[in-house]
This record gives sequence, structure tokens and C-alpha cells, in this order.
Amino acid sequence: MTRSARTGQDMPEIAAVPVSDYALIGDTRTSALVSRAGDIDWMCVPRFDGDPLFGRLVDAYGGGSFSISVEGAERVSRSYRDESAILETTARTSTGTARLLEGMVTDVSQALLPQVLLVRRIECLAGEIQVRVRFDPRLGLPGRRPDRARRLRGHATLVCEWGSLAIGLLSTPDLAIEPGVDASLSLEQGQSLTINMSVADRSPLTFVTAAKANDLLDQTDRWWRKWSKEIDYEGPYRSPVVRSLITLRLLTYSPSGAPVAAPTTSLPETLGGSRNWDYRYAWPRDASIGLASFLATGNGEEAHSFMHWLLHASRLTRPRMRVLYGIYGRPAPRERELDSVSGYGRSLPVRVGNAAESQHQLDVYGWVLDAAWLLERSGHRLHGETWRAMVGFADFVAKSWREPDAGIWEVRGPPAQYVHSKLMAWLALDRALRIAATHRVRGSRTSTWRRERDTIAQEVRSRGVDQARDTYVWKYGSPDLDAALLILPVLDLEPVGSPLVKGTIEAVRRELEVEPGLLYRYRPQAEGLDGTEGVFLPCSFWLVQALARTGRVNEAAEVYERVLGYANDVELWSEEMDPVSKEYLGNYPQAFTHATLIQAALALRDAERPAQDQRTA
Repeated sequence: MTRSARTGQDMPEIAAVPVSDYALIGDTRTSALVSRAGDIDWMCVPRFDGDPLFGRLVDAYGGGSFSISVEGAERVSRSYRDESAILETTARTSTGTARLLEGMVTDVSQALLPQVLLVRRIECLAGEIQVRVRFDPRLGLPGRRPDRARRLRGHATLVCEWGSLAIGLLSTPDLAIEPGVDASLSLEQGQSLTINMSVADRSPLTFVTAAKANDLLDQTDRWWRKWSKEIDYEGPYRSPVVRSLITLRLLTYSPSGAPVAAPTTSLPETLGGSRNWDYRYAWPRDASIGLASFLATGNGEEAHSFMHWLLHASRLTRPRMRVLYGIYGRPAPRERELDSVSGYGRSLPVRVGNAAESQHQLDVYGWVLDAAWLLERSGHRLHGETWRAMVGFADFVAKSWREPDAGIWEVRGPPAQYVHSKLMAWLALDRALRIAATHRVRGSRTSTWRRERDTIAQEVRSRGVDQARDTYVWKYGSPDLDAALLILPVLDLEPVGSPLVKGTIEAVRRELEVEPGLLYRYRPQAEGLDGTEGVFLPCSFWLVQALARTGRVNEAAEVYERVLGYANDVELWSEEMDPVSKEYLGNYPQAFTHATLIQAALALRDAERPAQDQRTA
């Protein structure tokens, strides 16, 4: 038993559903996590950064949920429809077989469609099944039951309201669903139940018939298949690459072009620990890696959308960039800890907002300017405003690179001289110089960039290298290593065959790799926070990229395939993983991991191409 902080009463202990048990459905404005059992335990409305309508994922006792389950299910399997974002779950019982088809309608631009439309359709494929439905919406954390709930006369529709937010639930056939009350239905072969949920925030609530909802879901399925068909990638890893690109697209807020790092908050980096952060915002670093992935696979529209969003978001702070922004480009909300929320697996505190927003992280500029260079190199010439922004960022780096910062891992302690940050400052100036070759810029400015770039290289080789181990280190004066240094072979700072590049890769593997392909990002507890954390999955894919770029292609492929084996059944990835149990940790699904997975596949493809193909690509 556990005592409720809200009521003071003893409550039965509720085991946390493994993070890897969830699949993602979404409409590029918000998303939902649905378990293998058919429970939607996380969904924010009306946007990624809104209050959760279903928040049981991090509040087992007070959070809302929406369940459609098959009684007596013995075998459950699920998958996305081929190269689509529509989820199919098949459940078999001793008396029959059922299929649950669910997704969110992507295009709601048509007249009289709701802001958000979630469609769930369960059909009996064979025999007879018993379906249980429990619709228990609770807005926020801790969750609040509806201020008002009513059924519309003459309609199989339930309306729940919280101030200006309204939810409409329509079931066909009518189950007379009431909030928080189980409803059940028997289905025989060929029979089905469709439930669609409409969301209206400060707008009229509209309803959609079951036939229309199913048609819209089919249209959405066709849209995703068409989008995926245009992905320019062929090879043995097309399935994980396409799934990762779909996931990145699902996590991009389409009205503004802002990519969120993850759709969740406070999923712990250590079960029961305090490293629980809110990731429902846009990090220019993560987004820049995603931009590179979209560009390399023929999706220039998504890349342009991010760059336009970044110009808007950074307009008030240039030449300084924030570490993260809200989805409309405003500062992320102030970080605060929520009371009376149980936390995922008793992992407290549960947080909203992210204090990293106020940090200085030098590496961000390198990622962004590299993304701008990739746009330019791929034939998407930077227009005047974009180039002026990049010039400002490069000027800022040239002036401030000597200052300590918080580093890529957002260490919540005193700023330090992180070597990875210096390497990315070098990258920022190097990419600015490359872009400047085809854009108007004063010669004095490029001379400054070149001088400071070369000075960074000299200093980092002097102060950021452990000569005895022949490796770059985490920060000046420290013997610790940083797995982010695995990006060294892609920077062009050092020749890929140099002893220092090879030595850094080997040192990182020797000291941070717990088993082939799984690495800590730094020595556990080296940053001074309580507790430990899991292996950091983007570092696994950086290792693959580093091995491929240094000519160790067979070894890179072996590591890649081994790491891919840790994906869940729907090929989604979290940020971290427990090195022993292999359970996912951290917010989920994680855009950073999916973007680096794509980069690793592209590095393998490019390393295996004949030299002539690479020159003409």
C-alpha cells in the first residue's frame, strides 16, 4: 500500500507499465501514448505542451486514461501499418480475435472538423469477443475531473468541459459512456465499435460520425504512405529509418515547424530517481540533427520549416540563442515541481517547464550553423534574413567561445570549459566560412572567423587532450571522458585517420561502453547529481557513425544491428536504457535518438558507396 499525498488515504500500489510498452499516435499537433493493453495513458491537449487530458503515465492515482481492451486477451501483437502512423493491435482470446485500429487525423483544415480528432475502431475478426471501454478524462496534473459532463439528447455523444476546453466522445454503436465508468459490449465476427474523440479549445465543439471518422483515418493513412514513399533512402535499414523519420515528423508541431524533443515530461532517467525533466519543447540542437536527417532523405520542406521557426524564435535574443524554446518560439515556462502527483514508478519530482532554458550552451551554435551549411550544400540557398542570422551567431561564437558553459548535457552546476563545446564552436565558425564562400560578407569578418576558428583548434589540442591516453577529454583539466566526443570524425577538425581521432574513439569505448554498442554519456555521477542513469542511446548511434567514418564499416554495421535489436516492437526509442534490464528510461519517444539512428544509417550507406558515387552524390 502507498499513501496518497492528495487524500491522505492508503492506496494499492500500482506497477508502472514499462515505457517500451507504449506506441505513439499523433497528428503533428499533439500525440498520445497507447499501451499494448489498449490504454491511452498520456495525451496533452490541444498541443504537445498543453495540460494532459490523460496523465496516468506520471500520475497513477489521479491521472486520466482512455482504455479499450479485449477481455481475456491471451496473445497481443501490434504494428504500424506499413510506412504509416496508424497503429494496429491484434488481440486473441479463447473465443475470438479482435483488431484495434487507431490514430489521429492529420489534416483538419476541412470545414467543421475539430481541432483534434482521435479515432479508435475495434473489430471482431473471428468468433466472439468482449470489449471493455473506460473513458476517464482528467485534465492536468494532478488530474481534475470534468467541471461538467453531459450527454447530448438524441445523440450517442458525451461532452466533458473544463472552462474553455471541451471534449466530445461519440461511440457507434452507442455505449452510453460516462466518465470513469466501465462500459462493455459483445462483438461477433464482422461487427465493430468506433469511438472518436473531438477536442475544442476556445472554439466550437464539432462532432464527426463514425463513417466520416473512419474515412478520415483512411485518408490520414494514405497521406502518411505517400509521405513515406518520397523518402530517399534504400538499404537494409529502411524500416528503422522510415519509422524514425515518421516519428520525427509526428513530433514536429506543424502550425509553427517546431520539433519537440519528446511528447512527455518527467519519465525518469533512473527509476525512482529525481532526474525527471520536461521535454515538450524545442531544442535547436536536437532539431538541427533532425534537419540533417530530413535533408539527407529528400525532405527539404521539413528542414525549411525548422529554419523559419528558428528565425522567428530567436528574433528577440539574437545573436544569442536560447537552449530551448516553446513551440511558438517563446521562452519555455519556468520550471516548477508539481505536488500531489505520484510520478512514473514513484519517480519524483514531476516537473513542468525546464530550467535549462536559462543556460548558456555553446555547442548549440555549431549544430545550427552546420544545419545551415547542409541546407546550402544541398541546393537550398539561404535567403538574406537566414544568412544575417547565421552571421550573427558566428560573430557571437567568435567573441564568446572562451567563456565556460553548461555543455551539451545541461549539467546543473557551475559552468565549465567543456571540450565538446569548444569543438562545436570550431564547427560553427568553420561552417560559417564555408557558407560565406557564396554569400556577401565583409572580408574583415571572415578574417575574424578564421582567426578564432584556428585559435580554438590550437587551444583545444593544447588544453583538451590527455596526451598519455591520446584522447580528447570531457573538460579542461579533467581526466573524465565524454561520449559526445564520438562526433569528432564528422567535424573535419582532425583527419579521420589521425591517432587522436582513433585514440578518442577507443578511449570512450574502453571507459564508457558497458557492452558492445551501449555507452554512458559520461562516467556515472560525474556531474554531481544524486543517483545514476542509464546508457545514453544517441551515443550508441554516434559510435556507429564514428566507426563508419573512420573506415571500420563492418564493425560499425555489427554495432548498429546489435543496438537495433534493443528497439521495442514498434521501433520507437527513448533517450536512455537500463544497461541490465534493457528497459527504456527517460522521455519517450525521443527525437534525439531517432535522429541519430538515421544519421548512423546514412553514415553506413555512405561508407559502403564506391568512391565515385560519393563524389557525385
